[in-house]
This record gives sequence, structure tokens and C-alpha cells, in this order.
Amino acid sequence: MPEDGVNKVCHHEILSYEELLLLARTVVPLGIEKIRVTGGEPLVRTGVVPFLKELSQLPGLRQLVLTTNASLLEDMATQLKDAGVQRLNISLDSLCPDNFAAITRGGDLAKVLAGIRRANEIGFPVKINVVAMRGVNDHEFLDFAALTIEKPFAIRFIEYMPTRKDESWESRVISGEEILQRIAERYPLQPVVRGEMAGPSRDYKIDGALGTVGVITPVSGHFCHDCNRIRVTSQGMVKNCLFADTEVDLKPYLRAGDVTALQEMLKKIVTDKPGKYLISDKESSHQPFSMSKVGG
Repeated sequence: MPEDGVNKVCHHEILSYEELLLLARTVVPLGIEKIRVTGGEPLVRTGVVPFLKELSQLPGLRQLVLTTNASLLEDMATQLKDAGVQRLNISLDSLCPDNFAAITRGGDLAKVLAGIRRANEIGFPVKINVVAMRGVNDHEFLDFAALTIEKPFAIRFIEYMPTRKDESWESRVISGEEILQRIAERYPLQPVVRGEMAGPSRDYKIDGALGTVGVITPVSGHFCHDCNRIRVTSQGMVKNCLFADTEVDLKPYLRAGDVTALQEMLKKIVTDKPGKYLISDKESSHQPFSMSKVGG
């Protein structure tokens, strides 16, 4: 989260659940088969469970996923499963309470771990996303990998990205190859075949493990040619690339209820999706932005 907190906006600037459902009903017939509800933290929004239930019932939608920090998950996991959420992505950058609190600016690791345990108990497939940061949590890579031995978790290490272009961001980047090398020195790894609707992660399995270990490499190994995602923020701004500086405001289309115009705009956004963004461990061309606004 930003050090100075999140800039608050007026209620009317946020898409209503009705507008979000209209958007979902518009894009699914166009070929969108997977919807991920993210944030900020989606579980803090009142009424999110009934909204998720309506999403899950959309004809043609094959997969509904939720990304969460898991702070509220222990109490809500059963509700989410009953609502039709099929998978959970959990953001967790440290297994050490003090380090976790420092990274999240006050988060309670015990609550997060309790939420993960509960999700696992009721049969949720769980992916845990770890942003790899040199000098911050790289001493914990083996601890995360070890979780997959006895639990069916998918642990995915994500290269640190210069979203906010903070000072000396380059020094925090650890390549996916280095991460895998460190883990392989302790645990032999075997590649895993990606599923049909898998994301950009390259996945591996420790011999005899129940879960998997993967790396996502937006800095050292672009996967733009495989990217088929668009993002819509809570304020209705759509991005066809995480690092694109241009956004399109969908609120006028949604609030006018003009489905035809909305479909045409969405088709154009997909057609204009860039072939590649410029980012490396030394430079990037985008304008700074906060992931707490765009979502994981």
C-alpha cells in the first residue's frame, strides 16, 4: 500500500455492483471466460458475496477467481465457496510476523495464515503470490517453497516491478531464474505442464510435493505475446496492459446502459493491446502508478 495511504474518492465515482455486472454480462459473450475480482482488498466492500454469486451464475463464464490479502478470509471462506468462487489468489510476501507487518504497514500475519488454513480445509484451490524483493524477503524463498511439500498450494514468486518507480527499485529485482536456482539448490524441481486457463507463471514441483512452485517474470522475461487480459479498476478505467499509460473510462457507457457502444469500445481496447511494454531491470517507460488502484 502507498506510504501515505489511499486517496479517497466520492461514492459516485466507484462502479456500482449493477454496473460491474452489466460489464461482466457484456464481456462474457465476447469471449471472456475468466473473471478475477481483485482490489485493493475486495472483501472489505459491503455486499461482495451476493455480487460474486451473481457473477458465478453468468452463462459462459468458466472460471471465477478472487484475489485477497486473506485478512478477512477465515470468516468469509465458506461464504465465498458457497457463492461460486472457484479459486483464491492470496497476496503474501513474508512468513515472518515482523517482516510481514513492515511490508504491509501493519498487517497481522496470524489472521492471514488462519484464513489460508480455513480455505484449504474447505477445499479451495489456493495460489499464494509472493513479490520477490532482494534484501526484503529473499531469505524466505525456501520457507515458501517448503509449504508446497505437505500442502497443495501453488506458490508463485513474482519479480519486483517498478510500478511506482520508487528510488533504487532496480536493487530489489531478483530474476525468476535466480529464484528457481536458489530453490533448486535445496529441492530438486520438475517442470509442470500449464493448464488451459493458466496465467503467465512457469510452474515446477518439488519431488514428492503436493503443491507447486512457480515464477512470474515481467521484468526479466516478458510474456506479452501470451497475455490475453484487460483490467478494469473500481472507478471504471480500463487498461489493456498493466504498464500502459492510456486508460479508457467505461462509466459513460455503463451509466447510459449502451451495451452496443460498450461492446465496440471493448473490442477496440483488445485490438489495440500493445505487443510489448518497455521494462527491464534498469529502465521503464511508463508513468508511476499504484497497484492498490489497479489490482493484482
